Amino acid sequence: MKKVDYNKMTQAELTEKLDDFKKELFALRFQHAINQLDNTARLKAVKKDIARVKTALRALELQSAEQ
Repeated sequence: MKKVDYNKMTQAELTEKLDDFKKELFALRFQHAINQLDNTARLKAVKKDIARVKTALRALELQSAEQ
């Protein structure tokens, strides 16, 4: 997903997405450790998605603090 898509989500949706990405990252790291991961680029992509979600959550946090 792109940054624009995350900015349209609510805080609850973003938190749920973040949990999903963290679970996926854990599974990918486990597969990588036992040499069953075919697409290692997915690790980097999931890390970037986690960062995007955290950035969107922080932006919502700052918006609510301003009001």
